[in-house]
Amino acid sequence: MTHTLKHQSSANVAMDPPFHEAYKTLLAERAAAATGAKGASDVVLTVVEEWDLPLVDLERLTAGKVEEVEQCKNDIITASKEWGFFQVVNHGISNQLLAKMRAKQIELFKQPFERKSKEDQFSNFSAGSYRWGTPSATSITQLSWSEAFHVSLSDILGTNGSDDDDLRSTMEEYAGKVSRLAQKLAEILGENLGRSSKFFVENCVPSTCYLRMNRYPPCHVPGQIFGLMPHTDSDFLTILHQDQVGGLELVKDGKWIAVKPNPQALIINIGDLFQVWSNDEYKSVEHRVVTNSKKERYSIAYFLCPWSETVIKSKSEPGVYRRFSFREFRNQVQEDVRKYGYKIGLPRFVL
Repeated sequence: MTHTLKHQSSANVAMDPPFHEAYKTLLAERAAAATGAKGASDVVLTVVEEWDLPLVDLERLTAGKVEEVEQCKNDIITASKEWGFFQVVNHGISNQLLAKMRAKQIELFKQPFERKSKEDQFSNFSAGSYRWGTPSATSITQLSWSEAFHVSLSDILGTNGSDDDDLRSTMEEYAGKVSRLAQKLAEILGENLGRSSKFFVENCVPSTCYLRMNRYPPCHVPGQIFGLMPHTDSDFLTILHQDQVGGLELVKDGKWIAVKPNPQALIINIGDLFQVWSNDEYKSVEHRVVTNSKKERYSIAYFLCPWSETVIKSKSEPGVYRRFSFREFRNQVQEDVRKYGYKIGLPRFVL
């Protein structure tokens, strides 16, 4: 028994990114804060209430009467305005595909860290796809205890003769299904703003969108270090498939709440670009992931993004925000993260 536990521990050490080594100083500061040392900084995350997100049954879009179709669309629009987050069932992605995608994701992350960090060699993903922690972190509040593969769909479409063809083909199948779902939801939200139904087909294509596979290893300081620090998403919308461990939290009516996992549902959240488009009608809500001391957590997110040169502007003038290209917005976000350790986002573009 002891030997087995030791073997598992060694395997996790080989698999996990070197958080303890990379953030030795920040973790020491946290330890000092826990003992009340002067000058030490810390973050203490209080336990928050768990809520169910608004639930939308998408079967009404195809099987319902005209009234049901319109009510379903209205439910999506209302949740986007009041919550910025909602969950969908009967979304067209089978449980079998979701389970297979999760299994391949776990298999990928179980590889040794040294192998994962050479993603362009062993998985044929673009260099820089594998990410962990927060390189720019200068305080414990900016540290993210997680690792991820942030992959452009152009990396997985078609066969590349990779050693991981099964992974690639599963990702391609999943990406195809989730892309169609994203286009359907975005079209509903866009048409409500008077936008052309063709916009997303023409501007949010596979080469501009991303899949992000996340793993949140167990953390020895639960509730005090983020799995993913608070942020909003820099896209039109995000579709998330998460496991049942929990940890996703968001801001609702000025306070943090925990999202209750639903094994049958996918989570949808509005991104910054839709908030600009809608002149603040749709809400791009701040969210985060908190760590778990005993269980690892897995999720996979799809980001609906446009071409870099796509101009983002409010639906009516004068708008809340000045117009900007997606490239300008993304570059500003990256510059702020490098400079300050966190994203500033839309406040940079307010008129």
